[in-house]
Amino acid sequence: MIKPLKPFKPLLGSAIALACAALTAPAWAQGYPTKPIQLVVPFSAGGDADLAARNLSAAAQIVMGHPIIVLNKAGANGAIGSAFVKDASVDGYNLLVGRIGSQVLLPVLQPQTTPYKWNDFTYIGLLELNPVVCVVHPDSPYKTVADLASALNANPGKLNYSHSGPATVQNLAPQLLFSTLHLKPNAGTSIPYKGGNEVALAVITKDVDFACNNLSSMTGLLAGGKLKALLTTTPERLTQFPDIPTAREAGLPQMEAVIGWSALVGPPKMNPEAVKKWADALKQVSQNPKWIAGNANFGGIPNVLSPEDTLKFVTESQAIYADLVQKASLEIK
Repeated sequence: MIKPLKPFKPLLGSAIALACAALTAPAWAQGYPTKPIQLVVPFSAGGDADLAARNLSAAAQIVMGHPIIVLNKAGANGAIGSAFVKDASVDGYNLLVGRIGSQVLLPVLQPQTTPYKWNDFTYIGLLELNPVVCVVHPDSPYKTVADLASALNANPGKLNYSHSGPATVQNLAPQLLFSTLHLKPNAGTSIPYKGGNEVALAVITKDVDFACNNLSSMTGLLAGGKLKALLTTTPERLTQFPDIPTAREAGLPQMEAVIGWSALVGPPKMNPEAVKKWADALKQVSQNPKWIAGNANFGGIPNVLSPEDTLKFVTESQAIYADLVQKASLEIK
């Protein structure tokens, strides 16, 4: 006679306990990612930040194994989208393509109205650099930065430059140039325009004397000879434009601090497992030929960094701009 099996109570109890633990544990504790990831762009579609995000999405979702959906949340110079991610869950499913303007310049220039500080985020990894190039019209009498510096020194306030707003590298770059040359903040007169393309066009039409603009807004114009470059803020000469001298070659290494960038950013105290997963993924993305080539579409120079090195990079950048804003009294009340 076969005896009936006795219920194995300890095993049954353990199974129930494990099931309950699985139900109550945070989602990221069960492995990240398990669903699509939202990548927020704090600017409108079609711009450099949007192109950087879509380039990253296409390459990273192959590595992550889940769709990465780009969401544009533009407004307030990038503050709306950035604040959205700052207040998001720490689970790593809402991330941000941070830019120097929205992450560093805006909190420095408008600390009273910006709804976050530069360090209110988890910096996951630097993605690429966007050099700043100072340009003049090809017919300009200023053939070198030294020529421009002499004119600024001899005629304070007479020369003007174009920019697309106070919280942009187009405005901060000339201010850093003035500071480096030991000139007053009003050594040149600032003329605001709507965007990077308009900033470049103002030089072409001779409405302004010079501009320091993102390379991405001027690649075609430089290649076509419609603008003359005086310097680039990259440590080494640009592969695409090897005739443009670097700031260091011009005796202005301080100008290397003025360089645009994109970084993958998360909310504060983000899930460490997700941060590590993304850091490892970015290493693979950095070797992807399609991602590397995609950067050329918006003038980006691939420069992926670890979370630790990214935080160090952004910290140093913020310190330089904070000092410049204080010395030049650029803070907007």
